[in-house]
Amino acid sequence: MRDRAVEIRSIRGMIIHRSPMPDVEIPEMSVTDYVLRMVDTYPDRPALIDGPSGRTYTFSQFRDMVRRFAGGLQARGFGKGDTLALMAPNCPEYAVVFHGVAMTGGTITTVNPTYGPEEVRFQLLDAGATMLITVGMFAETATKAIEGTPITEVLTLDGAEGTGNALALLGEPIDQVPVDVYEDVVVLPYSSGTTGLPKGVMLTHHNLVANMRQAEPCFVLRDHEVVLSFLPFFHIYGMSVLMNLSLSFGGTVVTMPRFDLEQALQLTQQHKVTRFYAVPPVVLALAKHPMVDQYDMSSVVQIFSGAAPLGAELGIEASNRVGCEVIQGYGMTELSPISHCTPEGDGRPGTSGVTVPNTEIRIVDPIGGEDRDVGQEGELWIRGPQVMKGYLNNEEATRITIDDDGWLHTGDIAVVDEHHHVSIVDRVKELIKYNGFQVPPAELEALIVTHPKVADVAVIGVPDVSAGELPKAFVVVKPGMEMTEDEVKEHVAQHVASYKHIRIVEFTDSIPKSPSGKILRRMLRDQS
Repeated sequence: MRDRAVEIRSIRGMIIHRSPMPDVEIPEMSVTDYVLRMVDTYPDRPALIDGPSGRTYTFSQFRDMVRRFAGGLQARGFGKGDTLALMAPNCPEYAVVFHGVAMTGGTITTVNPTYGPEEVRFQLLDAGATMLITVGMFAETATKAIEGTPITEVLTLDGAEGTGNALALLGEPIDQVPVDVYEDVVVLPYSSGTTGLPKGVMLTHHNLVANMRQAEPCFVLRDHEVVLSFLPFFHIYGMSVLMNLSLSFGGTVVTMPRFDLEQALQLTQQHKVTRFYAVPPVVLALAKHPMVDQYDMSSVVQIFSGAAPLGAELGIEASNRVGCEVIQGYGMTELSPISHCTPEGDGRPGTSGVTVPNTEIRIVDPIGGEDRDVGQEGELWIRGPQVMKGYLNNEEATRITIDDDGWLHTGDIAVVDEHHHVSIVDRVKELIKYNGFQVPPAELEALIVTHPKVADVAVIGVPDVSAGELPKAFVVVKPGMEMTEDEVKEHVAQHVASYKHIRIVEFTDSIPKSPSGKILRRMLRDQS
């Protein structure tokens, strides 16, 4: 069916594909007020459960903690215009800090806890953070990272020795500080966007609230939803979908600090998890690992895969194994993050679902610039209230990503079928997707070439069934020198987070480049 809900044509020849679902009303309120909207309905229901320990906060306790943490921050002088960095694994207190900051009118920048000191310091400085909260496990990294920044003290959620206790900040409770929901940036996650080094993605209260409302029509909510949360909260997928969206409809969030298949299965059985959010490597485990048969997963009504494309055959295999539908969606940090999701019961294997309400998309030929019709491939462009405000301190990157008409250019090649479902088939951009994380080749190339034995280098992603893609380096060694694969890997490992590590090294005589000096990655992919 192709009607007004699918596409319209403008006099300029644009083909705009719209959501088959009706638009939703988006309230003008802070993200925390929206997330806490069900507290009075379910005051005694568990809101957050720490999976390993069982530590639990009910919805009323969670709201009280948020208000008290906000009051403590305010008493310390933190408020609008200030930024707090949070570098921690998933735990109930992560949500307390997140929303405590939001309630003060401040900004929270979420930091990958596997980062090294150099990467953390870059984000702290770029974001203008004046406070840093972590856990004891990462206190040493945090202490090194704050050198040369305005931050003078490391606070930890577990009150680790040699650090300040973040929860000692709990003070007199306050209510939400007034904010401009359209302009005030509430969260500043970092993304490499379509190219280059990490950039702060400015997401407003309205961005996050809008995206939660846009996602809701894709769910048929049960009386009591339980969500297993091992996907990291510092990542937009874990932050916005698993943490905020789940809490906003009164769901119980069971946290895990990292993914462990056995523990995930145990917690699913113990807490009768209904929503199992995953990435393709986890779906692969659910489809094939013998351990799955040892646990009761009958409570799970849906497995939702995101962060990277999921093959149709793998999705079907996992669905048959677990006994529930396996669907997927599409999004970006710059989209808060959802632009496409699959309505429950309308899954089509291999697709990323339909465009969410209040959102327009175009499929544009990346070479000629013409709009493409149903069934034709092109770059996916998106416009809607979930599109970021822009990149912090980087107007040029913002202009490259969002054009004058408000269209965000994703860098991904997509196709829309006759059922309104979108499939991601390739990408224009050069980012490598390793286990759902973005790995920018340019960052690794700039690092590898600093090795005294390296003359030139190029990094690409090569397909891998489990991880999605593996970072592979093509290295040209300086004349008269010898170098091993381990030397390249160790050089990289000393400076970046583990997911950015080089997994494969190939030594070559030269790197193919265009006359302008641009690396011809397609040629490298063809020979891999």
